[in-house]
Amino acid sequence: MALSHCFWTAKSSFKKVEMEMVEYILQGHELQNDVQTMIQVFLPNRRYLQKETVGGGEITVVSRMEKGIASAMLYRHGEKRAEQSMAYDPQTLTEKEQKRIIKRTIYELLKEETGIRPQWGLLTGVRPAKLISAMLAEGKSDAECIAFLTEQYLVRQHKAELALTVAKAEQKLLAGNRPEEISLYIGIPFCPTRCLYCSFTAYPLAQYQNRVDEYLDALCKELEFLAEYSRNFILKNIYIGGGTPTSLDEGQLERLLQKVEELFRPTAAEMEYTVEAGRPDTITAEKLRLLKAYGVNRISINPQTMNDETLRRIGRKHSVEEIRRVFWQARQAGHENINMDLILGLPGETAADVRHTMEEIEKLMPDNVTVHTLAVKRASRLREELEQYDMTTAQVLEEMLDIAAQYAKKMGMEPYYMYRQKNMVGNFENVGYCHPGKEGVYNIQIMEEKQTILAAGAGASTKTVDPSTDRIERVFNVKSVEDYIGRIDEMIERKKAGLPQGGRI
Repeated sequence: MALSHCFWTAKSSFKKVEMEMVEYILQGHELQNDVQTMIQVFLPNRRYLQKETVGGGEITVVSRMEKGIASAMLYRHGEKRAEQSMAYDPQTLTEKEQKRIIKRTIYELLKEETGIRPQWGLLTGVRPAKLISAMLAEGKSDAECIAFLTEQYLVRQHKAELALTVAKAEQKLLAGNRPEEISLYIGIPFCPTRCLYCSFTAYPLAQYQNRVDEYLDALCKELEFLAEYSRNFILKNIYIGGGTPTSLDEGQLERLLQKVEELFRPTAAEMEYTVEAGRPDTITAEKLRLLKAYGVNRISINPQTMNDETLRRIGRKHSVEEIRRVFWQARQAGHENINMDLILGLPGETAADVRHTMEEIEKLMPDNVTVHTLAVKRASRLREELEQYDMTTAQVLEEMLDIAAQYAKKMGMEPYYMYRQKNMVGNFENVGYCHPGKEGVYNIQIMEEKQTILAAGAGASTKTVDPSTDRIERVFNVKSVEDYIGRIDEMIERKKAGLPQGGRI
């Protein structure tokens, strides 16, 4: 299928202009999500509105499929400026191929207009390695997998190779999955403060201090139900996340850990038991001791950056020195598997800042490093205040990612899992690196969706997977802390209704 220019009237200048609204129109198909997500790759952090007809808006993209021709057209203030088209055979068109063609025409249209060539091409999904995993399972060769991504989906060569590396690492760990194995997620939705970029279900501890014990009461009730349900399964992973679980005081943290020990007995050597210690300003030597005493064998200490000025800018209430202190306290407490999360593209940071961060991380030598690309989430304070910050360009962010990868390799780490998010700066990726044998197995299970994950807490989502069909079902908890406390019996009833065999096996 040849891609051809229909006509170009002028190079657009909109790549230099910040516009709040992008309108789009669908003609001859209903692939709204595919159209919008492809537009977002080139024109991120706008408001997107589906329309029926072209009006006088600043930017309108029309996506059309009819009579064997797929087209994407660009209008500015109601005037048609550019078009891309692609032929297809309606008799053999599959849904997957229809989506690819729709994205391809929009990609070519906006690539010309903006001068941007996205590293991940037409791929907008969160799990690029999952696509390769499926091909490897079908017996496809490495070369065929790479060619598929680079030729059909226009992924750049080095990103396709990264996806293949991650897919193979994930396959090794997933090969041992058994149908009776499950994981457990426990959500603690409290934080000392809300970071600039955060959109998670997280509540400032100062405002909710008097509700924490009530929250734990409800959480323990839900955990009791899940413990009974999971009796006929093998629990492989426990992950306590948030929010910031260590924002609980020492007594509250021990209460939670005691309950987990009582209900789930996390003592098996092969079980991965992770707690996001997260914010260094919430961690004490006693909390680190408690985590170790109750069998936690993997923790995250998440600096995001090793630059004090950036920490202040994003709303962190701790210093780089505190990060170092807490890390060494964790080592002294006997923690032998420590992950550190970093975010590239934070407002105001340069490639030199990222290099400094990686140099400081190298001195600590953690067991895992998870490198995130900043995502400007709709519910974040950053999205509301975006015009106040100098944001990293895609070109600089690519340099930052290269620096992080170089230092991970220098530390003896390899990439083992990867995922992507909407509204990521530069449309890049998040990558987990680790020393051999230090993989975060829960991370892979949740990304590849090959294992049932029971989830407790406000905003938690239980995901059941049928290993024989890969069919996935979800059971959601309410997000609000107040609603979760007041409606805990309803949350349990939801699970009774939504879990296989009505919550009884």
